[in-house]
Amino acid sequence: MLQAMTRATLYPALLAALAFAQPPAGAPAFEVASVKPAPPASENNLRVSMTGDAGSVRFSNVTLRDVMTRAYSVKDHQITAPDWLRSERYDIVAKLPQGASRDQIPAMLETLLAERFQLKLHRETKVMPIYALVAGKNGPKLRETTESTGGMRMSMSPKGRQMSGKVTIKALSDALSRMMDRPVMDMTELKGTYDVNLEWVADENQPGLFGPGPRRPEGAQERAPDRGEGPSIFTAVQEQLGLRLEARKSPVEILVVDHVEKTPTEN
Repeated sequence: MLQAMTRATLYPALLAALAFAQPPAGAPAFEVASVKPAPPASENNLRVSMTGDAGSVRFSNVTLRDVMTRAYSVKDHQITAPDWLRSERYDIVAKLPQGASRDQIPAMLETLLAERFQLKLHRETKVMPIYALVAGKNGPKLRETTESTGGMRMSMSPKGRQMSGKVTIKALSDALSRMMDRPVMDMTELKGTYDVNLEWVADENQPGLFGPGPRRPEGAQERAPDRGEGPSIFTAVQEQLGLRLEARKSPVEILVVDHVEKTPTEN
């Protein structure tokens, strides 16, 4: 009887995992896609780009982890995968079907990963370090707007970094996650759309736009000290937005790669 109950419990979970491994029939897909290993590049001359226009996407020198973060709307920290997914790089050019929306691109990338790299994965929940984005002591310093939301614009220069846009706080936390050594989770309970402008000076622990960068060592200082030419991101979030980044631990959904091929199927 116990064995029968165990099977009855396990089989639905197994079927759910298998269903997640491959996109369903009729899932959104690119009209045509070229996927090739990227030419070798030196460490000092490695340029990564993820761009596109109304009808296509163009990824250059991307790793599969880069593509997965776009496809599944997760951060690099949320992916458990073989080490080579950080090192092997690819060039991808894909054309959207006529009438398709750019909002469908993540689903199309899921299909591409499954079909061209035979990617199979499942989701788990893991307690891990995060930054909780919460209201500051004196309350938020945010101007709510009735204008429609747009993408977060990001710029980087030797003097500092800037993020700006009319966004929800969830979108802000997602953008911050790409700049931090751990995920940023929105715990502000702010539901509106806000005009955000954030400027700060990065420290050596902060990543760029395509990857998590070096992790802080265990026991290292949680806040990066302000540098002479400008505030750290922690200070900037507090002083410019009236919010605060608190180091905590929280359950986070992660993607575990069960199978993936290094060589994509032919174009």
